Amino acid sequence: MNKITNHMPTAELQALDAAHHMHPFTANTALGKKGARIMTQGKGVWLTDSEGHKIIDGMAGLWCVNIGYGRPELGEVAKRQMDELAYYNTFFQTSHVPAIALAAKIAEIAPEGMNHVFFAGSGSEANDTNIRLVRRYWDIKGQPEKRIIIARTNGYHGSTIGGGSLGGMSGIHAHGGKLAGIVHIGEPNWWEQGGEMTPEDFGLMRAQELEKMILSLGVENVAAFIGEPVQGAGGVIIPPSTYWPEIQRIVDKYGILLIADEVITGFGRTGNWFGSQTFGIRPHIMTIAKGLSSGYQPIGGSIVCDEVAGVIGSDEFNHGYTYSGHPVAAAVALENLRIMQEEKIVEHVRDVAHPYLKAKWEALTEHPLVGEAKLVGLMGSIALTPNKATRAKFAAETGTVGYRCRERCFANDLIMRHVGDRMIIAPPLVITPAEIDVLIERARKSLDECYAGLKADGLLVARG
Repeated sequence: MNKITNHMPTAELQALDAAHHMHPFTANTALGKKGARIMTQGKGVWLTDSEGHKIIDGMAGLWCVNIGYGRPELGEVAKRQMDELAYYNTFFQTSHVPAIALAAKIAEIAPEGMNHVFFAGSGSEANDTNIRLVRRYWDIKGQPEKRIIIARTNGYHGSTIGGGSLGGMSGIHAHGGKLAGIVHIGEPNWWEQGGEMTPEDFGLMRAQELEKMILSLGVENVAAFIGEPVQGAGGVIIPPSTYWPEIQRIVDKYGILLIADEVITGFGRTGNWFGSQTFGIRPHIMTIAKGLSSGYQPIGGSIVCDEVAGVIGSDEFNHGYTYSGHPVAAAVALENLRIMQEEKIVEHVRDVAHPYLKAKWEALTEHPLVGEAKLVGLMGSIALTPNKATRAKFAAETGTVGYRCRERCFANDLIMRHVGDRMIIAPPLVITPAEIDVLIERARKSLDECYAGLKADGLLVARG
């Protein structure tokens, strides 16, 4: 059996990595010179790297390892499924037990009326599916001109050409362009963009941009609106309380489809099974991935409401993937959901981990570098600023301070990510109060070190 052991020296692993492995969202030549960090083991909320450091994972991998690392049940299920039926497709009027069982389980835990699942291999693929779903829906209904999808600046819906186009990140659009027929409105980021408005007024204003955009494009041309309940990769932007109710009113008024991208917020992250439940959203389609299998297997999908599924099902839908509903991935996802239900992990987030973390996370605003600390479920962000009173940005290029803070976190064996000058966390949902204490202790130490470094280098300056 071929196996690369984890006992090869770190430098050799780094050299092999640099020679052959192209990393996502990375300047690979620069990384090759620095050397990648090599992870070798995971257990619970902890990772071990090739140098033996015990690292607390404040990002659950990439927002996905909801049940924590090292659950042997998932490997056992994968082996059994591989032995029984390693692969078969779901094309050609064929199905198999794992895909059937998983679709039924997802329908059981999804909001009422969301009873149908189209499987993909990732959230990016699922959002590509959603573009075709909504356009095909309107085709069948005799309104093929309804093709435009409205999304948000700084939203993230994947990095395929379709998902990247739905997302509102200019850096992604700059690397290959974007699809026609997708437009963007502003994000509900009060901290950075709210000016003198109250959060509530700002939330209404941002939501009402959707209505203005629909009217400017013509409702006869608009197919759907897509948004994450909480913008994840955009910096854990938790919208003001007024935002989603107004979005819901507008999509209902104009009869356009609403897509909730639940790739990050789904499967317990916000203290409910889905972020749509936390924020009172009634979507027609929900994008899922990540926590569906806790990252143990690549799988994603679109949960589709009865009405949309009925229309799509009335004719051919010429779309699908080789690995739609892959039997091993589906079996592992099903086992992951069993563990989440039987061990009451969503309830743990809601009743134990979130309340405990919330108090300690919000107390970080006492730090001189922190202007805002927000948390929903186990998904949080802090805004770094040189002046809390004015919510000022740093004079240095955006992201300079955030990167420096992230590097201090890594040095202190804490994985906390930066988005611009915001620091964000989304730890495994099984994190305990004692582990939260460790996370906060290391976060405070990293903030202290970052602050001292900024002070020494003359970077505690507000942008003029």
